[in-house]
Amino acid sequence: MTDHRTGQRTARPSASSRLVLLLALACGVAVGNVYFPQAVAPLAATGLGVSPGAAAGVVTAAQFGYAAGIFLLVPLGDRLPARPLLVTLLGLTGLGLCAAAGAPALPPLLAASALTGAATVIAPLAGPLAAGLVPEERRGVVGGTLLSGCLAGMLLSRTAGGALGDRLGWRAPYLLAALLTLAVAVLLARTLPDTRPASRQPYPRLLAEPLRLLCRERQLRRSCWYQATVFAGFSAVWTGLALLLTGPAYGLGTSAVGLLALVNAVTLLVTPFAGRQVDRRGPDRVNLVCFLLVAVSAALLALGGPGGPAGLAALVAGTLLLDVGIQSGMVANQVRVYAVGAGVRSRLNTAYMTCAYLGGGAGSWLGTRAYAWYGWSGVCGLLAVLTSLGLLRHLAARPARPAPATALAPARRTAAAAGRPPGLRG
Repeated sequence: MTDHRTGQRTARPSASSRLVLLLALACGVAVGNVYFPQAVAPLAATGLGVSPGAAAGVVTAAQFGYAAGIFLLVPLGDRLPARPLLVTLLGLTGLGLCAAAGAPALPPLLAASALTGAATVIAPLAGPLAAGLVPEERRGVVGGTLLSGCLAGMLLSRTAGGALGDRLGWRAPYLLAALLTLAVAVLLARTLPDTRPASRQPYPRLLAEPLRLLCRERQLRRSCWYQATVFAGFSAVWTGLALLLTGPAYGLGTSAVGLLALVNAVTLLVTPFAGRQVDRRGPDRVNLVCFLLVAVSAALLALGGPGGPAGLAALVAGTLLLDVGIQSGMVANQVRVYAVGAGVRSRLNTAYMTCAYLGGGAGSWLGTRAYAWYGWSGVCGLLAVLTSLGLLRHLAARPARPAPATALAPARRTAAAAGRPPGLRG
């Protein structure tokens, strides 16, 4: 079967399910490369003889590198076949992780982290690919499945990174991540189907297209703002958590950061449910609930500052609500983004994910400084402010009014065949 809106060969139902699960695995491994440094950074500080705040720059470098990779590389998903593109990027990521493991000082580690972050952009490429494998009414569920893979990578990478780093040193998690990444590259090279690119535009035009889409499409701008604000708060919290748990209030090792992340594995079950709710109720209602969950999480997290068993329980409950809110909101945002146009999904996802990870990188930087200036309460206050910015925009937004599919489909097919974006709403 073929998806005529994208020009992409569509797999049979059972085959598409297997491919979606494979892509979810690849997303988990790739996303984990961005997040395990959150648990390893305090160990790297000791090993390299720098301050914990300076070592936290490794997290910021990886996230800003990821944002740059999304902007520069993800548009190629509409221009190049998926299999060679994904396999090449995974190979480069593996090499970058090896370079990070051998870094003799902080500056080379920062550079390797930024380059690794730029290359490990598998998740934003896999999303549009998977969306073309299933009917439109199943895209919320598929988005939730891929996001579950990403979430598993986030949680397990922090858990394994902290535990392995405590036992074998901070370089060991980088070597393990490199081996997993290269293994996934081999697996994708053997199993991904051939795909036909949706566009023949030259690279400079593809690179400019996400900016044009961002200027033209109101619903895309909404989703970008929502995710950027909440993800900035999320990154600030997890960057500050490593400093809080290894500091005097708790006096724990870096493995405690990973164990706290592992407790939040319940969110793996929540994201597919969130996808079904988006399919049934629409993304706007799900976004509202997610903003409220994140706002409540900020209050709970603030109770964890003094330490002790009660403080640890507050951190567990707060991070759980935070993870559920941000991941479920991401499902809603991506469904809204993919509804804009079928032939430009990679470029739409480029605009969306670039904004999200620019917010994440800024959040890591702001979280480090908020912790240095005001302690853990400053980090929680930053989360509350950022969530309020997203919530206020959502309350002021006009609901989306999707045009009838029968009216848009011929125009979109013609536009996709010509290699340009379909008519977009302003």
